[in-house]
Amino acid sequence: MAVYTHLAAKDLDELVAHYDVGTLTSAKGIAEGVSNSNWLIETTGADAAGARFILTMYERRIDYADLPFFLGLLDHLSEHDCPVPRTIHDREGAAYRMIDGKAVALIEFLPGVSVDHPTVDQARSVGEALARVHIAAKDFPTQRPNSLGIMSSAKVLSQCGAEALSGIDPALPPAITIAHDLAASGPEQLPQSIIHSDLFPDNVLMIGSNVSGMIDFYFACSDAMAYDLAVTHAAWAFERGGSTFHEDVGEALIEGYESVRSLSQEERDALPVLAQGACLRFVASRAEDWLETPHDALVTRKDPMDFMRRLETYRSRGGEIFS
Repeated sequence: MAVYTHLAAKDLDELVAHYDVGTLTSAKGIAEGVSNSNWLIETTGADAAGARFILTMYERRIDYADLPFFLGLLDHLSEHDCPVPRTIHDREGAAYRMIDGKAVALIEFLPGVSVDHPTVDQARSVGEALARVHIAAKDFPTQRPNSLGIMSSAKVLSQCGAEALSGIDPALPPAITIAHDLAASGPEQLPQSIIHSDLFPDNVLMIGSNVSGMIDFYFACSDAMAYDLAVTHAAWAFERGGSTFHEDVGEALIEGYESVRSLSQEERDALPVLAQGACLRFVASRAEDWLETPHDALVTRKDPMDFMRRLETYRSRGGEIFS
């Protein structure tokens, strides 16, 4: 989440008026994240009791042709009792609207808080919730290819170039060679569903040790379920900065997942390589964002070296971690 575009109060009032949610009472920009502009919206509520929503303006890395997929997926998962916010449709039934050439959507606000230091119990709950999403999404009628796989990461890093990457950190350029080598030796076809592919702690809301919400499905795609688990492992089992690995948290995540959906031996064997690919995906996207984000945008840039350090852990200990 972030704020690239500033909307005036008049624009927000006019937008909210198209929905059966009452009148706008407040709107606050949300600074976290790097891809879209987001606001926390409060209204009087359709029954005048008051209500909260997330308003998202789609800015980067999203093809508007994919919006029916993303927003329809939210509704599908919500209907299947997954802790996922539903899309608020306007009075004409549309899932999104256009403002000055940019698409915006109003999304249900779910209670809970994101955690900075996940506990073992929280990680286990996240694994369970992720497996439920994978199972529920299998009958979602639309497919979307993964545009951010390892081949894409290798291409992005090459386009950034060693010189620009070294300007971020001198230890970053080797990612180019590692990504190309990994792209040439990926695992065989694995069981697939629609996956989240970006399930960081800040995309999960928790009440105590229970998952109350999984949000930000705007990188969702059709891909290996084990890859999604590897992405989540890389996101949850390390302290911010990537140097400290919490093996117990990673183990609990996988245990929680397998309590709902068992991994095949092929999936388990592929996890070390999938985790490296997951790390390189975030090294590449963060490096690209670092180089391209406008200096005056209300955005917190994220350090790609965080995931270079996680990558080195998987390269040196992957077989041991996932044995």
